Amino acid sequence: MTSMSREECAKKALEFHGKGFNCAQAIVCTFADSVGIDEATAFKLAEGLGGGLATHTETCGALAGACAIAGCTISEGPHNPTTKARTYELIKPLVRRFREEYASSICSDLKGLTGNLPKRPCDDYIVGAALMTYDVLHGDE
Repeated sequence: MTSMSREECAKKALEFHGKGFNCAQAIVCTFADSVGIDEATAFKLAEGLGGGLATHTETCGALAGACAIAGCTISEGPHNPTTKARTYELIKPLVRRFREEYASSICSDLKGLTGNLPKRPCDDYIVGAALMTYDVLHGDE
């Protein structure tokens, strides 16, 4: 659990994004300490998730990062691979909430490249994902 407030988490994620971190890295690095991983490892793990999975404009990187952090809160690691179901149950409402808030979880839709959604900056989704991740870590989801 993070000692930062919801707003501080959102601000920190935006600061990371402003330094050139991709959307997923911004989220994962913001919450790395909360789930017991160092920032450098978090950065490396999330690198391929940006741009909607390595620029394929699929699942939003900010949401993918939020799901990765949520998974870290439940998973007991390779010695107990039976925690998947609990992890999925934690992540399902997170994805549902993101989709309800933004009408999609697909990067190309969110960027206004496809579909009928208006173009919005990634910072909007990073803030939303940071707030939602905070809520998951604090049991508010």
